[in-house]
Amino acid sequence: MAREGEGRSGLRSRLEGPVLALWGKYDRDSDGWLPLWQHMDDSAAVAGMLWDEWIPAQIRRLIGEVLPGGEADGRRLIMWLAAVHDIGKATPAFACQVEALADRMRDVGLEMRSYGQMGPDRRMAPHALASQVLLGEWLEERCGWAPGQCDQFSVVVGGHHGVPPEYGQISALDNRGHLLRSTGVSRPLWRRVQTELLEACADEFGVRERLGEWRAVKLPQPVQVLLTALVIVADWIASNPELFPYYPQDVPRSSAERAAAAWRGLDLPASWRPTEPPAHVQELFASRFALPKGAKPRPVQAAAVELARSMTAPGLMVIEAPMGEGKTEAALAVAEIFAARSGAGGVFFALPTMATGNAMFPRLLKWLKRLPSLKGQRHSVLLAHSKSALNDEFTDLMEVGKVVAVELDADVRSPSPNVREAVAELVAHIWLRGRKKAMLSSFVAGTVDQLLFAGLKSKHLALRHLAVAGKVVVIDEAHAYDTYMSAYLDRVLSWLGAYRVPVVILSATLPAARRRELVEAYAGAGAGDASAREAFGGVASAGEYPLLTAVAAGGTPVMRRPEASGRGVSVRLERLDDDPEVLADRLDEELRDGGCALVVRNTVTRVLDTARVLRERFGDDDVTVAHARFLDLDRAANDKELLRRFGPPGEASERPRHRHIVVASQVAEQSLDVDFDLLVTDLCPVDLLLQRMGRLHRHQRGEGQVDRPGRLREPRCLVTGADWGETVPVPVRGSAIVYGKYLLLRSAAVLLPHFDGTDPVPVRLPEDISPLVQGAYADGQAAPEGWAEALDEAWAEHEEHCADQARRAATFRLDDVRKAGEPLFGWVAAGAGDADDTPEGRSQVRDTRDGLEVIVVQKRADGTMTTVPWLGEDRRGRRLGGLELPWDQVPERLAARTAAASGLRLPVQFSYHEVMSRAIGELEELYVPAWQSKDSPWLAGQLILALDEDCQTQLAGFSLRYSKTEGLEVTRV
Repeated sequence: MAREGEGRSGLRSRLEGPVLALWGKYDRDSDGWLPLWQHMDDSAAVAGMLWDEWIPAQIRRLIGEVLPGGEADGRRLIMWLAAVHDIGKATPAFACQVEALADRMRDVGLEMRSYGQMGPDRRMAPHALASQVLLGEWLEERCGWAPGQCDQFSVVVGGHHGVPPEYGQISALDNRGHLLRSTGVSRPLWRRVQTELLEACADEFGVRERLGEWRAVKLPQPVQVLLTALVIVADWIASNPELFPYYPQDVPRSSAERAAAAWRGLDLPASWRPTEPPAHVQELFASRFALPKGAKPRPVQAAAVELARSMTAPGLMVIEAPMGEGKTEAALAVAEIFAARSGAGGVFFALPTMATGNAMFPRLLKWLKRLPSLKGQRHSVLLAHSKSALNDEFTDLMEVGKVVAVELDADVRSPSPNVREAVAELVAHIWLRGRKKAMLSSFVAGTVDQLLFAGLKSKHLALRHLAVAGKVVVIDEAHAYDTYMSAYLDRVLSWLGAYRVPVVILSATLPAARRRELVEAYAGAGAGDASAREAFGGVASAGEYPLLTAVAAGGTPVMRRPEASGRGVSVRLERLDDDPEVLADRLDEELRDGGCALVVRNTVTRVLDTARVLRERFGDDDVTVAHARFLDLDRAANDKELLRRFGPPGEASERPRHRHIVVASQVAEQSLDVDFDLLVTDLCPVDLLLQRMGRLHRHQRGEGQVDRPGRLREPRCLVTGADWGETVPVPVRGSAIVYGKYLLLRSAAVLLPHFDGTDPVPVRLPEDISPLVQGAYADGQAAPEGWAEALDEAWAEHEEHCADQARRAATFRLDDVRKAGEPLFGWVAAGAGDADDTPEGRSQVRDTRDGLEVIVVQKRADGTMTTVPWLGEDRRGRRLGGLELPWDQVPERLAARTAAASGLRLPVQFSYHEVMSRAIGELEELYVPAWQSKDSPWLAGQLILALDEDCQTQLAGFSLRYSKTEGLEVTRV
């Protein structure tokens, strides 16, 4: 233990005597330990390196602008707060936990009760809370600060374990002073060592002369959050014994040498430092998106770039444009401009589903590889959803091995057998793994849940805010979120506006009232003068399409009205009776000369029932099924097959020459670039109906569509899923459950002019998109004759449902940003605990009944288990089907990963409490102890659903049958 006196530099050079006996870290396995002063010094050094090399300029600027010394003060402040964050360990309540180290402290006069003698009271002084109290006392007593001035700084160290303290906790500790300093003769010595550490930190990290000026500072709550998050990150890095070895294992060296070796070993990719992209729009899009020769950016894309460059400061931009207009490319171009002007260090592309996230990830990678500002640089990337580890394109980027400290004469970048790097220096960095750190990666594509979690009161919420505060955020398919999710999204937008995070929102079918809500949430519009109110009113009344709306935080909105690209489609609508045989007859007639039809149903049950009838009529080979109730591997294969057969010209290599019918659920609405000759759809909300129409004649197939069958060259959409014979249409029960009767009736109402009359008006895309959407969602719309009573009744149900969603969303939703200087006490009080991308986590930000998620395997008659037999080969030609899953040992990695990729979410029947409890009980009967070890990360803790050799089983009173072509079918026994 003589190691502590060596290397007298840094904080150590300012300390002598009993203070050196305080301990801060201990490892029971190795008996290694760290003096408290050393961990404080390590944490401060890491914070300084994070500030210099990793924190985006956008965050440094936000922190620096509220301090009198600017960003230089920001660096001093974060290093000082990281240094003092564990001062609460210089207390009897903490030190008594390791008796040998406590005895060492007693030997120098720091008396304390034993751990057992402390009793349950010790829990009233967690060291983060103790740190807050001690720092506040010191600022008051030694620096003359008022309590209110202290709190906004001390709460940062109080929250470094993920939850800022509440007022009740502070009061309780105030009444138990013996937990902070022992009573009796040693009490003055306890006070002295605490003060010595705080005084030494003030001097060592350059804040002594700044504290006088900082007394007048009112830290905005967003800055308090960011400081807290940065202290957490610095503490986590400094607590890694692979990087900062414990005594006596560490070699004699100075604190500076120790920190430098750790930073080299961590090898954390720097944040993006974007440069201003080419001024000419043509050059920008040609260089970033590989435009075909002679192609030009579309008017929406050019207008978005012009608007981004005209804004006084980067802010929020809402891009509303038809499907296929290149909104994604426009968003990325705007993101690059916003990032260069704001100092953002990355991009987060938020999408509604895992499928859309998977589809976006390779597009994001292609864009990144074309950015000149990334040339020769190394940056972290992430696919952010719960099954990203099963995505080959993401796992190809993963670094393996572990982080270790590297001495000055070692080469951290040399290749080794267990470390590999991805092409173009895009890596999934090993330290940026796990549910709490992963979103800190610079470039992220993932589900919108990851963004909504930033509005959920939860532990370590500050880290989620740090993750988004340094990026440009792109939110796709903004129309796809219900009242419950929108409540979280609006609150997150209000915080993003407070952070001045640039945001791009994309939608093809956004109601005008929702547009205003999004813009006001970001801008912080609550009052304002008459001109501001008029400007926001204009956002809600604008009916032009395409439409761009932009606003800076605290500003007033501006709008641009570009033209569409010029390619339009006129779709003929027709009602169709909801009878599978009627549908089969009609398809037989329409497809007699060939052609590809898409039939979209609103429930999986209707998909399967329809497919059964159509297969009987047309045969198995001419009917394909697509829905979400397939194994993950099967669904991915199905999507690839759909793209191969029905994708864009030049990419679809095997488009059927004869007739073919795809029967799909809502999975066909988004993410897949597929093109059909005829559309049949259940009645659904009009914005979703328009999305479905986006799959009809999506691409040009010959001049005048001559490459399509003659009778299908005019795009037509047949609308079913309702009883059209009544005065007011009656939607089928499943559709009413999914969407609510009101939205379905409003959709039917606005479509009446396109159904009725001797010559019904076609739906013109894109011209009619906005009028139809606004007509369906705007208040005060006149009811068709004879519909008033039914609409009023449906409206009342709809309002009650929305109000209920809003009430439930408010339970764990984060409060709005409060006034500057108000500390974060109780910031996540009464929260949801940990929030992550699990079914339980997602249920906090989505109003869904998620069924159980299981891994599907096959159990043979002899009792052995294998992966399901029909799976094909992976990219390396290795067989995936029928791989052995032994009971008595961990399966081989390929077999275990394949089984994990055979995940399946059970349908809504299994989401009800009694059924779910019974199902879990039955599933847990198939418990394999050998799979529960740390060597089995793919299978440990998973629920296993074993199918027999006929691919059937029974569960909780239901019969389950699975096939590669139909997916999962469930019937009550």
